[in-house]
Amino acid sequence: MMEVEVGHHNVLLVRSEGIYSAIGNQCTHYGAPLSKGVLSGHRVRCPWHGACFNIQTGDLEEYPGMDCLPCHTVKVENNKVYVSVNKKTKRIKSMGSRVEGVIHTILLLGGGSASLVCAETLRQENFGGRIIMVTRDNLLPYDKTRLSKVMNVEDDSILLRRMEFFHKHDIEVWLRKEAMSLDTEKKKVTFDDGSVQSYDQLLISTGCRAKGLECPGKDLENVKMLETPEDARQIHVACIGCHIVIVGTSFVVHYFYKASSITVIGSSELPYQKTLGPEIGKVTMMMLAEKDVAFYMNDNVSEVRGENGKVKEVVLKSGTVIPADVLIVGIGVIPNSEFLQGTPIAMDSKSSVIVDKCMRTNVLEVFCGGDLATFPLKMAKDQRVNIGHWQMAQAHGRVAALNMLNIPTELNSVPYYWTVLLGKNIRYTGYGEGYTDIVVKGKVEEQKFLAFYIKDDEVIAAASLNYDPAVSAVAERFATGNTITKKEAEPNIPWTCLPR
Repeated sequence: MMEVEVGHHNVLLVRSEGIYSAIGNQCTHYGAPLSKGVLSGHRVRCPWHGACFNIQTGDLEEYPGMDCLPCHTVKVENNKVYVSVNKKTKRIKSMGSRVEGVIHTILLLGGGSASLVCAETLRQENFGGRIIMVTRDNLLPYDKTRLSKVMNVEDDSILLRRMEFFHKHDIEVWLRKEAMSLDTEKKKVTFDDGSVQSYDQLLISTGCRAKGLECPGKDLENVKMLETPEDARQIHVACIGCHIVIVGTSFVVHYFYKASSITVIGSSELPYQKTLGPEIGKVTMMMLAEKDVAFYMNDNVSEVRGENGKVKEVVLKSGTVIPADVLIVGIGVIPNSEFLQGTPIAMDSKSSVIVDKCMRTNVLEVFCGGDLATFPLKMAKDQRVNIGHWQMAQAHGRVAALNMLNIPTELNSVPYYWTVLLGKNIRYTGYGEGYTDIVVKGKVEEQKFLAFYIKDDEVIAAASLNYDPAVSAVAERFATGNTITKKEAEPNIPWTCLPR
């Protein structure tokens, strides 16, 4: 597998099992060079975020991302390989539209990635009925992962699809409309404007909302939560030249470089401690501290004090008082499932919707996906999990759509997510809950490492910094159903020697 230039165009030339193929070299998600990714069987996995593409067709086979890759014609003559270039950089998979006389209606609640992928998959499979996507947002589906990465963002720049696309493929999108109740017997949803819509099949992907503080002063001006592009823009403007206090260590803080000061309050001892472990948490804290970020750990907010209706200072439970012009809250989420109360749809103790491997709820013709779903994760031996990641939500949408069309499909995706810290990407794959040991290759203190999370002598997750494409290689190993033993992960064995 290598990148080659053909007529001023770079393509990915692959030879697999003696057969040559050529596809686009840049991942359609964020443009990563696929030549630096991981080739496994019939597909290549992106080194940055784990998207997978078929090397023969260019089709997107694993998320994140929306588009497929172009294919180039390959001919072998006299031991020479000739490539005829298709000049496109992306390709939308062939899709149908509504067929006259088909009265079947599929209703998609929520405007996130699960609903969007569900709608597109239905049309790709030539579903000819009515598709309605309903969202309380005032925007078409957009890339929510970019809100914390590029806070001064314009709406138009983050749209995943434009209105022309939805018109072309007969996908109705209703904006600024929220489901208030559901009657599963009559198959009807009532919305906040009093309107009622019936359905034949339903996808619930209403996601979660940010959890706010529960203390005096929580409603003061400049207490912010990041949920929408408008929130991102307001936070960006409010933070210039100001004292910022951030509650919660999961929030990406390095984007506030124009602030006068940044203070982080965390309830744990170290940032990312539960997910990445203490050693890596300590290094992330050190990286931020070198940029003058102050930390108050093992603490929490007891009061927010204001002046003239605006935040002035934050009081911690320890008694510490911190000056603040802006308070940003990132302490978790609340499922948007209140409208399901009183319905027969099964939910867990955290009000997430329980689904099976096909994204089906316990109610016939009702599916659920995205952050709201609790589902069996194959790589975790079908343990029920709730994973609020962009890539997983997209996979949910596809699986739900196929099963709506009676194409039996089970969820087989491996969790993969990333966060950016001071311009450096920490990548993570797997499901590390309950790990008992960590094996590290490289040196954490030098900010170049690959960490394996071990449970019962098996690797259940991996994280890296400046170690691409190791995490993608591990993800592909998980995806093929193979295990990595603790012995195989030992520090003296190069990660490139992991058995395929």
